[in-house]
Amino acid sequence: MSTAPDPDATSVHVRLLGRVARMYHERDMTQQQIAEQLGLSQARVSRLLKEAGDRGIVRSVVVLPDGVNAELEDAVEVRFGMADVVVVDTTGSSDPARALGVAAAAYLDVSLVGSDVIGVSSWSGSLVSAVELMRPQRRPHARQVVQMFGGVGDPDVQIQATRLTGRLAEVLQAQPLYMPSPAIVGRPATCTALLTDPSLEPVVSAWDVMSVSLVGIGSVEPSPLLQRSGNALSVEESEQLAALGAVGDVCLRYFDEKGAVVPSPVDDRLMGMSAHQIRAVPRRIAVAGGLPKVRAIRAALLGGWVSVLITDSDVAEALLA
Repeated sequence: MSTAPDPDATSVHVRLLGRVARMYHERDMTQQQIAEQLGLSQARVSRLLKEAGDRGIVRSVVVLPDGVNAELEDAVEVRFGMADVVVVDTTGSSDPARALGVAAAAYLDVSLVGSDVIGVSSWSGSLVSAVELMRPQRRPHARQVVQMFGGVGDPDVQIQATRLTGRLAEVLQAQPLYMPSPAIVGRPATCTALLTDPSLEPVVSAWDVMSVSLVGIGSVEPSPLLQRSGNALSVEESEQLAALGAVGDVCLRYFDEKGAVVPSPVDDRLMGMSAHQIRAVPRRIAVAGGLPKVRAIRAALLGGWVSVLITDSDVAEALLA
């Protein structure tokens, strides 16, 4: 015949569970210290801690620091099938672009590994800010840093594009591979000849083995940096793209509202990776923010042009609207 448990014994046991749990979680005592103070075995202390968790006496609560937008990040990640999303709160910031750069620099500092072959877009102001803010690493964090399309342009601006690749290679202790040509050349035959020239073979070959890409997301209207470089499309070419439905680009490969490729008047003159190569990179990180770019960013996510997005909270909320 079974008997009911003694109420007094039950309350004593529950009290012991609470006492052990508080000693461990609130006073930061080790299991051995608790065992010695209470005259228990360490094995029993371990069992009591597990029981406290099972009975809900101890509950795990994640307390996020200020500025972390986990729910917003999760929502964008799920909506667009992203591998990762970083959302920066730029409300009230006097320099939203810098805030985005700080977040991107921190993300890259902790997410790149020594075996990566990293592609980088030459003419992204967001990436320039991020890379300038990165900390030099004590050991190699990449094998190579490779320009994804031509970087030669106006001399006053060219130094920024070259510096982007060189600086990233420097902080990651990697080998830089430059693309010593304009982004857009005059004739298709020139493009074909240059891309098959032995002098460019190392960088062109690296495009097919790239493991990570770092890009900006552009709209049909070129960024100020690209405009000043002399590599931007003409007004007529931009109007032609808009008429074809283009809303944005990654490395001057254009896409429509759904992220589908839009043939560009400069496709056969572009010294850079093809749309297929860009979307074939396993890890595709984009740094892009600002409400004027929402349409282009949404299309890039829908079309699989990027798999990781670092953006601001205004853009994240607009993407979910």
